[in-house]
Amino acid sequence: MSFSSLPNLLSILRIILTVPVVMTLLDRQYFLAMVLFFIAGITDALDGWIAKRYSFQTRLGSILDPIADKLLLVSSFMALYVIKLIPLWLLILVFLRDFMIISGTVGCFIGSGASKNDLLSPSKLSKINTVLQIILVLFLVIVQIYPVPVQYSTIVFIIIATSTMLSGADYAWIWIEQIILQEKKNPQ
Repeated sequence: MSFSSLPNLLSILRIILTVPVVMTLLDRQYFLAMVLFFIAGITDALDGWIAKRYSFQTRLGSILDPIADKLLLVSSFMALYVIKLIPLWLLILVFLRDFMIISGTVGCFIGSGASKNDLLSPSKLSKINTVLQIILVLFLVIVQIYPVPVQYSTIVFIIIATSTMLSGADYAWIWIEQIILQEKKNPQ
């Protein structure tokens, strides 16, 4: 194993951490869930930083990183819904956005004739949304340990819903631009 594979190993670690994070959330072991989720969040920041800093970006890494993010976040959101810490409408919104992004990315990637060496890269709004979703999970776990007034949770839910919708719209706009560019390259 070489240092260049470290970003991919960190993404795999994040995928593995999904199971204990969800289990601790469902068992309402909030402090342990917070620690595990925080570690998973650190792996997310580190894998991208290392890959960019040392030019270790790979096709596999560009696929593993968002899969690890989606798996960890959607699983955590589902667990938080089961224990009644997030509303169903927010879970559905996050799930629909992620489904749209995965479907659209696969469709655009296949439809554009991209090469096997092309990297998948998230939009800036998507990166912000992922950070906000990570903060939401940590916030909801922390307020189980140190309670805050309910209106703070409502404000955080609205912020996450807004960033989720904006990120989804951003991807839709990116795909529309790609379709227009493709049409200009290959007029019929």
